[in-house]
This record gives sequence, C-alpha cells and structure tokens, in this order.
Amino acid sequence: MTEFPYSSPLKEYIQGMILQKRSLGYKFDSSPRLLYKFDQFCLTYGCTEPVLSKELVLIWSQKRPNEAYATVQHRVGIIRNLALYMNRIGVNAYVLPKNITSKGPAYIPYIFSNHELAAFYKQVDSCHYCAEVPYRHWIMPLLFRILYGCGLRVSEALHLKVRDVDLLTGVLTIWDGKFNKDRLVPLSTELLERCHAYVNQIHMFSEPGDYFFPSPNNQPITIGNIYKNFRKFLWKARISHGGWGKGPRVHDFRHTFCVHCLKRWVLEGKDLSTYLPILKTYLGHHSFRDTSQYLRLTAELYPDITAKVEHAFGHVIPAMGGDGYETN
Repeated sequence: MTEFPYSSPLKEYIQGMILQKRSLGYKFDSSPRLLYKFDQFCLTYGCTEPVLSKELVLIWSQKRPNEAYATVQHRVGIIRNLALYMNRIGVNAYVLPKNITSKGPAYIPYIFSNHELAAFYKQVDSCHYCAEVPYRHWIMPLLFRILYGCGLRVSEALHLKVRDVDLLTGVLTIWDGKFNKDRLVPLSTELLERCHAYVNQIHMFSEPGDYFFPSPNNQPITIGNIYKNFRKFLWKARISHGGWGKGPRVHDFRHTFCVHCLKRWVLEGKDLSTYLPILKTYLGHHSFRDTSQYLRLTAELYPDITAKVEHAFGHVIPAMGGDGYETN
C-alpha cells in the first residue's frame, strides 16, 4: 500500500488518506514520510486507540526549536487533512482550525542585480571536476543559467529528462509541475547552444528517459547538492547571505527572472495587459494574482519606473497584506 511501515493505531486512516489522494490524481510523494513521523509520534505519545484527539493534535502542532514557520505549517496542515479525511468517512477526529499557526515574517524575495549575476556565474563557470559528482563542472553552469534564464522552479529543472529538452526546437517540456500543470518553455539562443554542448559531453549515449541533470546513481542531482554549491558560489562571488530562512535562496533566481523581465517590458513600452498573461503561462502560475505580485516588487525595486507600472497596470497590483509575496 505505502512505502512506510505505519504501525500506530491510526495507520488504517493514514494509509486510507494516502490511497484516496493518489486515486484522485495527486502525486502525494513527500507527505507519506511526514505521516510516518506522525505515526511514530503517536506511538511515542502512548496512543492505544485509533483516535485523533485535540490533545494529540495540539502537542504535535507546537513549534519546535529552530523550526521554520513554513515547516510547522506543512506539518500541521498534513494532520489537519488527515482529520478531515477521517471525518469524511464517518470517524470523529479533531480538526485544527485553519490558519491557527503563525506564518512568521513574510520572506521578501532577493533580486540579484546584473553585477551580482555576472559575479555569481563567473564562480559557477570556474567549478572544477569532483569525483563524488563527476558531471558537476558541466551541470552547475547550465543548471543555474536555466533557473534564471527560464524562470524554472528547482524541482522542475531537476526532474527534466533527456527527452524533455528538444534541441531542434529549443523548447523544454515541463511535465506535472506545481498544481499538476504541464507547459512548454522556450530557450534563448545562448541557452540552446549551451544545451547542445552539455548534451555532447554528458548524454551522447543516454536513453531518452535518463535524467538531464544526473547524479552518479542515475537519479537527478539532489536539491541538497545544488544548495551546497549555491552557497559556495555566493560566498566566492562576495554576495552576502542572511542565514537560514533569510536568503538569497536558489528559488530567487526565478523571482529575479520575473522582475528583470517586467522591468525590461516596462522600459520598452510593452503593453502589460498583453504580456502579463504570457508571463503567467510561461511560469506555470496557478492564478493571475501570483504573477501580478511581481509588478509591485518591480515597482518597489526600481522607483524610476514606478509611475509607468502603476499607470499601465495599477489596477491589478495587489496590496501588500500579512501574506507577503507569493513564492510560486
């Protein structure tokens, strides 16, 4: 049924929820591990009955030392979903009120300047061969350029297969991205040339189903490995980092792509009512609001074009509230 040996009194409901989610088309790949931790928590707490009580949920929901607010929300949200599932099948369970946990301070995306990008990529290009990750010196320069040049989410880039990178048309195919969206992402001429050189070095004898950015075990290179190298390149490029949870983050290349794109369009006098929906589709955003957040961020970062942004699109620039910026 599942990849984890659930053994608490609630295991029947945990397994049932996973099965239901997947039968409805959700990937539900990361949640089973967290549910296993909750399953073990129940045993440690001394649960002997299949009851999801208020006391149990509240103890599980307490913030742990040095735990990020986003982690708490995710951890609590999964158990809230479990309670909702149990209630739907007629089993009484305590449902924690929605949004009861604090979101903490909103993260403001870090937007790299052109000077910082040049310094960063100079360090990435000096990346040398590493026996533990033999293709690192080829992967890093292309991967970080695709993250910025195409505005991809990190997970989307890492899950690219060889067949998803069309060197004839210069188009990436993103399958089953966030919100289960598929989309096509065109490459710039420079990125396409780099992809050709990369494939000639790495994938001359690869199968179409092989990962485009592979690790030595034929799986995609890990996010942890990417982040470790990212921090090293930042340090060598003399770009300061505010510490855990403060950024810059790898995901900020996507934010930077959006802001730089909007800035260029505004300065070129493009009709944003036409171009913003294109950007929404390109990024794979779920709603127009996700994309319009970048209009405010662009205006805040570049005061000299604020008037142009507000005149052209002020009616859709979202007001800043407690939720902060979207990170989609």
